[in-house]
Amino acid sequence: MIKELQIKSGEIRAASTLEAGTDEVGRGPLAGDVVAAAVILHPDRRVIGLMDSKQLNERQRLHLYTQITENAYSWAVARASVFEIDEVNILQASLLAMHRAVDILDQKPDFVYVDGKYSPKWQYPSRAIVKGDSLMPCIAAASIIAKVTRDWDMKELDKTFPGYGFAQHKGYPTSMHLKALKNLGPCKIHRRSFAPVAKLLD
Repeated sequence: MIKELQIKSGEIRAASTLEAGTDEVGRGPLAGDVVAAAVILHPDRRVIGLMDSKQLNERQRLHLYTQITENAYSWAVARASVFEIDEVNILQASLLAMHRAVDILDQKPDFVYVDGKYSPKWQYPSRAIVKGDSLMPCIAAASIIAKVTRDWDMKELDKTFPGYGFAQHKGYPTSMHLKALKNLGPCKIHRRSFAPVAKLLD
């Protein structure tokens, strides 16, 4: 379960402040977009069981995805493409995806909590929190939305690019994926800047 982050007294904001959380999924895979979500939880519609999406099984994530999307004050999903990942690197692409997700919320937040060491360069007051998906419910909610969405994306891409096993490993460098990559070569959605893919291209 979420362990609430203790905010110093000087950082306490009014109860009416709209606080969003944002997180990304997909920094480690060799293929596919990086997907980010932003969530503003509703103060009167609590979602029970929020935690880091990596600590949940698929059934739990799908259940919480429904609870979040039905009860959140506002939520949004955005991506940074494989091309953008190769152009600007995975860190910058992750920040770009989170920036986009927050920008398209239908309710603009007054403050944003960002998972990780860095916040995007934007106009929003924000705070980056390492392991924020284990500390802040709004970030945990965003991590669940992003994870479920990216998993769905990779299952669909498996139909377009069969043989790699994207539906199973979601693009991560498993032994199954590396074997398929060696046998079939990189496809359109592989990240050319990542070492296992770049090595085959060389």
